[in-house]
Amino acid sequence: MICIGHHCHPNLPLHDFPGIDTFKGTYFHSRDYKTPEEWRNKKAVVIGIGNSGGDIAVELSRVAKQVYLSTRRGAWIANRVADNGLPRDMLYSRKTLLLHQILPFGLTCSMAERKLDNRFDHSLYNLKPKHRLFSQHPTANDELPNRILSGTVQVKPNILRFQGSSVEFDDGSVVEDVDLVVFATGYRFSFPFLASHVTSVSGNKASLYKYVFPPELERPTLAIIGLVQPLGAIMPISEMQARWATRVFKGCTKLPPVASMLKDVQCKQETMAKRYVPSQRHTIQVDYLNYMDEIAGLLGVRPNIPRLLLTDPRLGLKVLFGPGTPYQYRLKGPGKWAGARQAIFTQWERVAQPMQTRPCDDPKTKRSYMWPLILSAAVVGWAAYVNRNNLPTALLDKIIVYLPAQ
Repeated sequence: MICIGHHCHPNLPLHDFPGIDTFKGTYFHSRDYKTPEEWRNKKAVVIGIGNSGGDIAVELSRVAKQVYLSTRRGAWIANRVADNGLPRDMLYSRKTLLLHQILPFGLTCSMAERKLDNRFDHSLYNLKPKHRLFSQHPTANDELPNRILSGTVQVKPNILRFQGSSVEFDDGSVVEDVDLVVFATGYRFSFPFLASHVTSVSGNKASLYKYVFPPELERPTLAIIGLVQPLGAIMPISEMQARWATRVFKGCTKLPPVASMLKDVQCKQETMAKRYVPSQRHTIQVDYLNYMDEIAGLLGVRPNIPRLLLTDPRLGLKVLFGPGTPYQYRLKGPGKWAGARQAIFTQWERVAQPMQTRPCDDPKTKRSYMWPLILSAAVVGWAAYVNRNNLPTALLDKIIVYLPAQ
């Protein structure tokens, strides 16, 4: 197993920034950023508004004289602490997945964008991009709006040129006496220790079946783990990939013919190209639950929703409407865990535990989830009925998976 991930080699596109060789200050890639203290009372420019760029800009803004955050396209900013103060990862559920599969792409984008704009208006903060929310990997940052509002971070467009200690932007504005430039411009991955016939990387794309197996090996004895950029947590995905790879290595699970694997690789690349903004960042994108279910199905551990609803309704509802935590993939099949059911029922207790540091006199509000469940089911049913003649067979099959067997 190769588990080096995709943050291997810093992407430092100096050729895209005329005059960088004349810059009198310090510049480096975000990988080399360590501490903000040495930049106290200095002027800093951060290039790139991904997760690293946003975090570095926020941290520098606490000590620097001024921070400028340069972005070509802008970005949608999602807070890690989401609705009701809960971790955003805990809000991903199969209900949400099903709605995304049934409703039109533009509608799901509009709904999610409106929710993010309710937190802060991306247009007002000069952050709103031209692309839709689900056409680019969003940036996770809880503090950036506060720093922009306080003036310690200024959002700027792309850089036109460097000249000495000055930085000129596309809009004609110039910042003088810049001390530091941080290139938060992402990473490239490669496997120089592998022969080219095993797998090759071009344009940050690797030909891997399900992003794991080189499809043209004589025997499946090599797996790449963690080479995905998920909309969700990567550690459960890496674990699922490793579980699958182990079964394949042992001969317990077989891979399909080479032609089928190559077709799957091509299909995924074409689908990604249609959905995402062209960028070397968008070559290994996966949706968390979609991908987890895909690998779990090959492994034989995907939860059977209809069976659960019939045999254990309470658990079935938890799996269908609750967070998509990895416990779900320990209910059956290889690696089954006897404690998985109880872990699903008590997972919210573990989320709340770190906050239980003082007694609260106010009684907890009893929240009923029945009406949201009924409303969600009605929306899903209505959308499926209205679009029944236009829905592809593959999508109908996905919907049927969530319905009780006849």
